[in-house]
Amino acid sequence: MPKLILLLFLLYTTYISAQDKPYFYNIPEAPAVYNANTTVARMIDGLGFRYYWASYDLNEPDLAFKPNTDARTTRETLEHIDGLTEVILNTMAGKKVTGNSKKAELSYEELRNKTLLQIRQASDLLKNEDVHPENLKLQFGDTKSDIPFWNLINGPIADAIWHVGQVVSFRRSSGNPLPAGVDVLLGVKKE
Repeated sequence: MPKLILLLFLLYTTYISAQDKPYFYNIPEAPAVYNANTTVARMIDGLGFRYYWASYDLNEPDLAFKPNTDARTTRETLEHIDGLTEVILNTMAGKKVTGNSKKAELSYEELRNKTLLQIRQASDLLKNEDVHPENLKLQFGDTKSDIPFWNLINGPIADAIWHVGQVVSFRRSSGNPLPAGVDVLLGVKKE
């Protein structure tokens, strides 16, 4: 009986501590339904988990780092990822993508939180609503275009994941590697 009580206590403690962790600390639970929308939502959840840890606890030297004079800094890469997640979210919400956001005015924490929220909202829209994002509606200045949803996958989603990998590489190069225990296969942070 004492072992059962201990086991129940440990399970309860694990459950409660998991509730206190920020969204994307671990990858969210997989959707119960397997379809095109939830598959793309899971890709976006993977982006959110990777972004959470790639952008976690960066300092000024990390944000200013760039591997050479022609490359973006880590901060500029985070701003680019934010723009890509805006495209993803606006597409899920059926809004036009205009590219007018002012990221340079945001602090690192504000930029990080904004990006994580956009990722979460895009995923939630795909999981929880009858969203059928057939076309991307892009508008830059007077130029307007519609492109197929497939291009969202091989474009902004894949590009954002690509750039998150750059942030991981940049932070390693600036002496601040990912925290120990981040497992991208399982989508968890092992304690």
